[in-house]
Amino acid sequence: MTSTRAGLDKAPADVAAMFDGVARRYDITNTVLSFGQDRGWRTATRHALGLGPGDVVLDLAAGTAVSTEELAQSGAHCIAADFSLGMLKAGYKRPVPKVAADALTLPFADESFDAATISFGLRNVASVDTALAELYRVLKPAGRLVICEFSTPVFGPFRTVYMEYLMKALPSVATKVSSNPEAYVYLAESIRAWPDQAGLAAKIASAGFDSVRWRNLTGGIAALHRAVK
Repeated sequence: MTSTRAGLDKAPADVAAMFDGVARRYDITNTVLSFGQDRGWRTATRHALGLGPGDVVLDLAAGTAVSTEELAQSGAHCIAADFSLGMLKAGYKRPVPKVAADALTLPFADESFDAATISFGLRNVASVDTALAELYRVLKPAGRLVICEFSTPVFGPFRTVYMEYLMKALPSVATKVSSNPEAYVYLAESIRAWPDQAGLAAKIASAGFDSVRWRNLTGGIAALHRAVK
């Protein structure tokens, strides 16, 4: 198979093709590369949303819907949305509704959801501001937003080691387990170029959300940002 990777311009067609290329082994690759932390991050996201039966929830950039399946444990009605058809097909066995959707033009009516989340996907959209505006649009008044995304480790020496891992070890490890290892070169580059915790919080607030706050996960390797419409 020809390797496919996106660039930091994040052209939608390139990003979709890249995720189609990693779909087959995406979940196992993420578990290996995160040393199993991905499972705990999904659980933390569910708890941060404060879901319950009767809530209608959008899981944007849901990929294979492994995150949506986690959210559904709350009893809420959870919809998986992603613009990579390959990713959605790879998760076809997961018993949650799945919708092909572009984060920049969501196919949902205004004020459709009680809560929305996007895990490790906001970093991959061509326009973060547009994606946040769309999430704001489809949330009901007082709707909750939770973003789980790679971030900046807070401990300086560890941050240096982590960035070296991203650029050197991660692509090498991905070669052993991924169906498209070049995509993980993009992953490393995109994490390094992403705003830190305060920078993302400022973007969320600029989109109109209130009560923006964040919590670090695994020392800041990832962070949960929470906000309310």
